[in-house]
Amino acid sequence: MRYLLPFLLLLSVLATLPGCEPKADVLTTDSSAQLEFSADTVLFDTVFVQTGTATRRLWVYNRNPRAVRVEQITLATPAGSPYHLVVGGDAGTVLNNVEIRGKDSLLVLVRATIDPSPAADKPFLVSDDLRFRTNGNDQNVKLVAYGQNAYFHDGTRLPCNAVWTNDKPHVIYNSVLVDSACTLTVQPGTRVYSHAGSVLVVGGSLRVNADYQPTAELKPDDQNIVRFAADRLESFYDNVPGQWGGIVFLASSHDNVVRYAEIKNASFGLFILNVRNRQPRPAVQVEQTVIRNISGERNSFASQQLALPGSGGVLSYSGDVRLTNCLLTNCGDYAVLSVGGGLLDMRYCTVANYTNVIRRDQTASITVSNLAPSAVAKPPYSVTVQLQNCIVWGGLKDELYFDKSEEYQQLTVRNNLLRSELYRSPTSQPGKPGLGAPALGNLIVTNDDHLFRYTPNRPGPDNKYDFRLDTLSPASNQAVPLPGISADLLNVPRDAQRPDLGAYERKNP
Repeated sequence: MRYLLPFLLLLSVLATLPGCEPKADVLTTDSSAQLEFSADTVLFDTVFVQTGTATRRLWVYNRNPRAVRVEQITLATPAGSPYHLVVGGDAGTVLNNVEIRGKDSLLVLVRATIDPSPAADKPFLVSDDLRFRTNGNDQNVKLVAYGQNAYFHDGTRLPCNAVWTNDKPHVIYNSVLVDSACTLTVQPGTRVYSHAGSVLVVGGSLRVNADYQPTAELKPDDQNIVRFAADRLESFYDNVPGQWGGIVFLASSHDNVVRYAEIKNASFGLFILNVRNRQPRPAVQVEQTVIRNISGERNSFASQQLALPGSGGVLSYSGDVRLTNCLLTNCGDYAVLSVGGGLLDMRYCTVANYTNVIRRDQTASITVSNLAPSAVAKPPYSVTVQLQNCIVWGGLKDELYFDKSEEYQQLTVRNNLLRSELYRSPTSQPGKPGLGAPALGNLIVTNDDHLFRYTPNRPGPDNKYDFRLDTLSPASNQAVPLPGISADLLNVPRDAQRPDLGAYERKNP
């Protein structure tokens, strides 16, 4: 013990001598010496309508005891970016060899300069990345500015009974939620633009054009149609799939109506997510709606213990879906996927799933399965399918697939034009319904000659597609009248005796 006390005193003295603590101005080259930031996103939440310039601060922290040299501070797109940097009095888009003492910080001023004059092709959200390279490590901070005047909904729970008006566009950033006890009403003519990855999540009710009643025939660009799209408005992005998430309906969702709408360029169009097979199932009624250009990476919802097998126009996990007078085209893996029980009712719909932009090798455009949607789902998984007066066409020889159809509660496929080798037989076999039976009134076709006006196989002027019926279309006058459906997708009156198959009545000029 008599030697221990002097030893401890010696250690305490040594600890107080100069140089025993790392010097704050001595550089470290350790690759673990990363930076911290006051925010992961620098948001310019002022709309640039009157002044074109705004400045925001970003604090950069060096939590290390030694100094670090930031080899480069730069914008991801330094040429032509609306953002500029000021660091320690130096301005530019690329700054090199900036030192931060140990346990010290650095102030970065980010200035956004955006032309406030309106422009049809200007994105609502102007984004870039601010990049820091330190000892070989790359770290990013997002820069986001509002580039046009709009209603911005940023990662929020919407007010109950919210109404989205059509006087200005609505922009979704970081996704939004309609709570389970609430309703979101979207008025005729409203434009909804979503940033990359953003999703409209509906726990309550979504009412899109629910009460709108057109008084005349509509044009495809009619101003009363509600349009959901991505926030990139440049012409290059007009038909690029997967630019935003889509619309998700949770198990608590109910009384949903989507009418006279267009949903395009998303990872999925409508996704009914009821992984526990909750009863009553969430229900979505879709009428006079176009869903197109849908594709994305394999969508994953880890919190729901669910990974989707692909993208699609309508994805239903134990949900009830009714589609009337709808067009689904260029929809990636599926136009409609129904899994884990529920109702799929399609009347006067056109599936024209050529997927000319997206490669689709095996998945039938309409696929139905009674398999459990997840490990936590509870039976029963009863399946009811009704297809009437529809056109189901695409780039594969089989665009219909009914998995274990002998176990369905109901399978009614009547008076449709179908592309199917698997089910073309006039007689049924176990798990293989004979949809070619004359009594069913289905047309089984093998090519699209004169089926539609303009297709990827026969493009129209400016390589445009038009999935209204050709004058020689085999789908003309092949439908049977259905109660309560007297007009087509564009409000063209249906023939009272011999209407046409699909979403469009051919009489449309």
